[in-house]
Amino acid sequence: MRGECVLRYDNEREKGDHRHIGGVEESIAFTSLEALYDAFQADMERMLE
Repeated sequence: MRGECVLRYDNEREKGDHRHIGGVEESIAFTSLEALYDAFQADMERMLE
């Protein structure tokens, strides 16, 4: 896993807001920085279980 992106939140002009978890890419709705931070924290916690 060294050097491999396992969790990334992204926004691209063409694709819009989305996240990458492992090899999966899915759309997300950006509502606020607080909500984004909470979602990222929750994803990290699930991955570390």
